[in-house]
Amino acid sequence: MHSSMQNGAPAINIARPSANRRLAFISAVISLVASFAAAAAPIPLYNIYRAEDGFTNAGISMAVVAYAVGTISALLALGRLSNHVGRRLAAVSSLGLIMLGCLLLLNVHAISILLAGRLLVGLGTGLASSSLTSYIVDAAPARPEWLASVASSQGPMLGLTVGAIVSGALVQFGPWPRNVIYLACVGFLLLSAALIAISPETAAPTSGAWRSLLPRLQVPARARPLLPVAAAVFLATWATGAFYQAFVPALVEDQLHTRSPLILGSVFAAYMAPSVLGAPIGGRFTSAMAQRVGMIAFLAGMIGIITAINAGTLMLFILATMVAGAGQGIAISAATRGLLDGSKLADRAPIFSAIYLLSYSGATFPSLISGKLSSTFTIPQIALGYGGLALAAALFTVLRARNPVPDGAENNACVTAPADNKSVDKTIIVALSENSSRSANTS
Repeated sequence: MHSSMQNGAPAINIARPSANRRLAFISAVISLVASFAAAAAPIPLYNIYRAEDGFTNAGISMAVVAYAVGTISALLALGRLSNHVGRRLAAVSSLGLIMLGCLLLLNVHAISILLAGRLLVGLGTGLASSSLTSYIVDAAPARPEWLASVASSQGPMLGLTVGAIVSGALVQFGPWPRNVIYLACVGFLLLSAALIAISPETAAPTSGAWRSLLPRLQVPARARPLLPVAAAVFLATWATGAFYQAFVPALVEDQLHTRSPLILGSVFAAYMAPSVLGAPIGGRFTSAMAQRVGMIAFLAGMIGIITAINAGTLMLFILATMVAGAGQGIAISAATRGLLDGSKLADRAPIFSAIYLLSYSGATFPSLISGKLSSTFTIPQIALGYGGLALAAALFTVLRARNPVPDGAENNACVTAPADNKSVDKTIIVALSENSSRSANTS
């Protein structure tokens, strides 16, 4: 078993950091937030692209698909790269890809430019998801123990929320509404790259970088019975998140009668921000019960959203959005907790790969279908379709959710940190980019 640690993954030092390691932690957190803020930046601009450049709802939907395809590709092919080339090089590369995407988006007058820019940003955030979360955990202080877990898991949500709101404000009140948010993103990404460059490396480069690019996906046998319900949770909730990116800009203007980019950004943030509440609320229940509670709340929010769309009531729409967002947070965190329960360190990277693949598939395929249907059906009708997806997922979850079965073989010696309860959060997040070849090398 121990031979695997000599051949693949870097040695992770999670001791109390020095001042330099504290700098690395702060730099990685800032970079993660900046990366996902840039990912949310175009959302308040979609109505401007529709009005001034003639983009259709189908075209905007394809931009969501392009971003998701870029992210999936990076997660599958580049997710283990930082184990071999080092955290800093992988992190700076991710920031560079996002910067290229933002620079391309400075001149959006054709749908092809928007798609190419979103594809680059997706590749960058996919690489950032693995390299920066690992960097955060490597350099996190030993106390408090929860800091690495919270910073890694909530950094993307904070970035998406801040990016949407700041973008809406700059588009509405700033100069050069089509460009200023991208210039701001480039500035923060350059600052992030500079901070990473002066921070210490936490993972010594190892051989096998090219081999790590081969996509691998496998789920441990003990997690497979939980996958159908988890898949329903991830697919329905991430599909709705993609709906908010693709169709809510037009919906807010056409059905809810406001042209404010700031309100548009706030509506998207209202779906993302409450999901942060999911982990502490869901943690009060068993995994199965929390998934049921979360999906019932998510369905209630979706019913409120559809009601608000048909009534043209913005306040009800925002309140229902917050309910759906909180529900998705409870359900997603509970589904993830169930899949990881009792897992060995070598199992966790494959589990997270499956989670990401299901999640981004949920964002991609419904967007493809609804984008094709948008020329035939109205947005309220398309929203009804997403409501049907939420209903089916909630019913399936209520009927089929189950708690993980305790595994008697969970005592293993492969964990690189002490296997006490206080270190579990850190080892889970480390596993986000663990080389899945570890499990192949254990023989």
